[in-house]
Amino acid sequence: MFNWLKGGEATAAGTALADDFVLRARPGSGAHARGNHSATQDKDLQKFLQKFLQRVDQDVRPMHLNVFKRARLANSFKWRLLEKGVEREVVDELTQALVLRLSASPPGATQSDRSVPAGSGQPHARKRETLLGEGDAAMARADHAGAAHSYRELLTLDPRHAVAHNNLGAALFSLGQYSQAEAEFRQAIGVRPGYPDAHCNLGQVLQVTGQIAESEAPLRRAVKLKPSYVNAQVILGSTLVRLRRLADARDLFEKALRLEPRNTYALVGLGGIAGFEGRFDEAETLYKRALDVDKNMSGAWLGLVRLRRMTSADSAWLKGAEEAAASGRGALEETNIRYAIGKYYDDVGNFGRAFRSYQRANELQKTLARPYDREARSHFVDDVMRVYTRETVERGYAGASDSAQPVLVVGMMRSGTSLVEQIIAAHPAAYGAGELEFWNDAVRKDAATIRDGSSSEALRQKLATAYLRTLATRAPGAARIIDKATINSDYLGFIHTVFPRARMIYLRRDPIDTCLSCYFQPLSPELSFAMDLDDLAHYAREHQRLAAHWRSVLPRETLLEVPYAELITAQEPWTRRIVEFLGLPWDEQCLEYYRANRNVVTASYWQVRQKLYQTSVGRWRKYEQFIGPLRDLRERDS
Repeated sequence: MFNWLKGGEATAAGTALADDFVLRARPGSGAHARGNHSATQDKDLQKFLQKFLQRVDQDVRPMHLNVFKRARLANSFKWRLLEKGVEREVVDELTQALVLRLSASPPGATQSDRSVPAGSGQPHARKRETLLGEGDAAMARADHAGAAHSYRELLTLDPRHAVAHNNLGAALFSLGQYSQAEAEFRQAIGVRPGYPDAHCNLGQVLQVTGQIAESEAPLRRAVKLKPSYVNAQVILGSTLVRLRRLADARDLFEKALRLEPRNTYALVGLGGIAGFEGRFDEAETLYKRALDVDKNMSGAWLGLVRLRRMTSADSAWLKGAEEAAASGRGALEETNIRYAIGKYYDDVGNFGRAFRSYQRANELQKTLARPYDREARSHFVDDVMRVYTRETVERGYAGASDSAQPVLVVGMMRSGTSLVEQIIAAHPAAYGAGELEFWNDAVRKDAATIRDGSSSEALRQKLATAYLRTLATRAPGAARIIDKATINSDYLGFIHTVFPRARMIYLRRDPIDTCLSCYFQPLSPELSFAMDLDDLAHYAREHQRLAAHWRSVLPRETLLEVPYAELITAQEPWTRRIVEFLGLPWDEQCLEYYRANRNVVTASYWQVRQKLYQTSVGRWRKYEQFIGPLRDLRERDS
């Protein structure tokens, strides 16, 4: 997630520029120092600055970096100079000159390139260039609010400045204002339909806000407009991974590497695919290759720690991860690394340090997410419970399908749904489709009618046909196809009106264990309730309330509740019960689910390939002194 904000090649370019400057600035020349400086030293610095800017024009500006990558390059340049002992005053001056140079229109740019209306006076044009440079400089300092202010001021002078709309969207995105960012990217595209950066950025904001299927079109448009656009290829690859189209995603990552052999995000993308496919040694090699290029690559640190259980022998991993977290690369990178460090400390049994790392990660993540609305969540649960009563879900609905193919495995995130999917998918007559976005997208498009129960026969028939078509593309001919999107827990009543013969399996895990596991994972920004223990407690209580409702209103032959702890301790009886509930003949392969040769595109891809272990049951007791608001959840669940 968030690849577009990082840019491995931009980081490498910034580091290389800094190293080149230090190499050319001979000791004693005065180019490193300020303080009691002489006129000769000032002249030396200006000479070095001129050569430096020539290098920027020659080697960096032809890269056509977008605003995020320019910020990334400037940040890596600045920190590298400071590491090399260059005086901060000199560093600040050089960084400012670099940002302004990169923001300036290239020599010979047309009026449309500059987005300046014909007939504009030269002073106004210079003012626009200045505001654009100021905004980009603020982005490089991570002053996103200041950047937004400069871009907005520019837009008051030129409301059709496509670059300003795009860059304002970038600043707003960095502030966690996703809907406003999306609007600015669309504005930029409206002004300049052939603007690949804006299409790429629009695709990424859609991806981050959970609109995975919708993100594909603008990302493909960006790649079509600019076939060599590696950043768009990598982000499109990550969208296709989320859509479980791993072969297509692999092609994009490999194409990106042919264009940029050291692109760390393509390497990490391939490492992720290798992990999802169970090729853990290959995944480790790819992650380490990425770290050889960029030692602060957060995705690689997080990927490595997910491949196995860490031990005290991994102290070198810890040292490198700690250094990367403290490198000043920004909140997004530090967030992922803090989650990874938390996993390390949890694995080795240092639970105090583990919790502090997870806490830091969530605090950073919260700054980029829309605040959780407790009142809205409670109202949603109230509405669903009022509309989908026993009487309404039991009556026949015109347009409903009689197919028994769909199997919905639901529960809170991190409640064991991946494990149950893996168990069922080990059966030769079943197929695990992963977390499909279908019902979430359907509810988003028809929220009002689904929420108030006024959906029409035509809508139900359309959704039934489309869902079966979606399932058929995953596994033609499979008797049962599993959709384990946990968000479907919210929609079981409505889904039952469309597929009354579909089977639903609800995973019930100790709510404190479930909440802690959510808190310990880098989830999507749209799941902002998972970043705060008070919010988690509220969400869990509302989830428990809705789950109890479904237990009371859905027919017994429709919903099977599986207690996670009992599944762990009594594997065969519960596995047999699950298989029987689905109307399938018994197959011993379901007991050896960990041998199943299938892709698992969730954070649990390593765990579900292991034999059952009991260490995840009652895990919260190791963190009892930290869990605060979660303590009373278990009483409510019992």
